[in-house]
Amino acid sequence: MLAALKFEINVGDADPWAASSRPALLAFGAFLGAFLFIRTSARLMRSPKVPWWPGSVTSGDLHIHHLVWGIVLMMLAGFVSLTPIDSPWHEIMAVLFGIGAGLTLDEFALWLRLKDVYWADEGRQSIDAVIIAATFGGLVLVVGFPFATNGGDLVLAVDIGLAVIFSAICILKGKTSTGIVGFFLPLISLVGAIRLAKPNSPWAHRRYGESKRARAEKRFPARRSRWRELIGGAPTAD
Repeated sequence: MLAALKFEINVGDADPWAASSRPALLAFGAFLGAFLFIRTSARLMRSPKVPWWPGSVTSGDLHIHHLVWGIVLMMLAGFVSLTPIDSPWHEIMAVLFGIGAGLTLDEFALWLRLKDVYWADEGRQSIDAVIIAATFGGLVLVVGFPFATNGGDLVLAVDIGLAVIFSAICILKGKTSTGIVGFFLPLISLVGAIRLAKPNSPWAHRRYGESKRARAEKRFPARRSRWRELIGGAPTAD
């Protein structure tokens, strides 16, 4: 982080097209592709105008959510990847892991709340989780390891510790994207950690009085998130 604060981020080994980075790139692409496919499929199944789409008609009491298949794929790919495998199996496992992650995070809100809130307002948390994961994965591919390793173990530990603290404060203040990006660009998370928290964040609930929360509500007015609806579909009206 100390190096990153001086804008000396090490990106020399972050070529996403290098042979060593190819599995990560394939996993990232498979993750995005699986999420877009399953979310589009769910929206088509929901639409009364597309009765021919597979899954639009269900029968019986048992419904296996696609997060189950995602968990199975991630476990399979993870266990196989622990064995000494070579190309192309390494790349194949990376793709399977990415697909599993996409299927699982698309229903993040369901396994977080232990109930089917896919089309409820709470279901928007799945979209948030996918955006956070995609942002983190993309930054890993582009930036690589964001900390300087030539200053010794103590400097590295301090860098990582400060990055985690600043990012965690941002997340607690309701600025999740700022916290994720700021882990790689610490100046961003430092600014986000200093500035006002969002009114509905855990930080505001625990630490803000009425006057400061009023300031937060004025700074962050409630808005309908149209871009989340564009990605994930509009929630069901109460």
